[in-house]
Amino acid sequence: MNTRFRPAPFKSLNARAALHFFIVPCLILAVLANVSAQQKVSRHFAAGKDVRLELKNLSGTITVESWARDEIKITAMMDSPAAHFNPRQTETGLVIDIVGDNRGHEVGDVNFRIQVPARSSVDLDTRRGQITVTNISGELVRAHILTEGDIELNGVSATRVFASNMIGNIYFDGQFTSGGTYEFKAGKGDITLRIPATCGFRVVATAPGRPIEMGEFANDGLKKTSEGHRVIGDVGDGRSSVTVTNYHGGISFVRR
Repeated sequence: MNTRFRPAPFKSLNARAALHFFIVPCLILAVLANVSAQQKVSRHFAAGKDVRLELKNLSGTITVESWARDEIKITAMMDSPAAHFNPRQTETGLVIDIVGDNRGHEVGDVNFRIQVPARSSVDLDTRRGQITVTNISGELVRAHILTEGDIELNGVSATRVFASNMIGNIYFDGQFTSGGTYEFKAGKGDITLRIPATCGFRVVATAPGRPIEMGEFANDGLKKTSEGHRVIGDVGDGRSSVTVTNYHGGISFVRR
């Protein structure tokens, strides 16, 4: 019996090959278009050991870290449409105001990586995006996210620390200095404070959603109310002030 020739599979194969050769170039062009849509800007500014960095961003990540140079280096990756970028030096440091410089204009995300002297003070503000600060020991570290984004403060030993967001986690790994002021506030997310056992502080912690976990810092001098959702009292000598508020998440103290 003769076998009938079926050309259909070859037609299907040819169609798939043609589709493949059409899709791959399109994907490559899409990747290249995305890369070209980003603009990279890098600037250096002379600075002393005690400087103040102020940054107001609209959206995007902010990473600030210390380095062993008496200067500030800013690297910004700007998505399209690119923001107007105009850093201004002051007598005490540097101001970057993406909000003010682009008022009334639509701009894409601006992702910052900023390197500063370790003893700098940093004041960071964004509407949306993650903030990370590493190894800063100046007078002030402030990180504020108006809406959504995580905050990570690593190796921070500033005298005053303020961290707040609406949605996202807050993580602090650092030192409470004697006489310092530390405030942490979240709308929805977890707040974790990892500190040395030698830290002495007076704490006022409030978390309506969950009981507060004091861990190895729990002692008889702490007063718990509202079934553990509020804790007030001293840990050690109580020489620094710590206020923690989390409306819909947990609060945990962890010994380093």
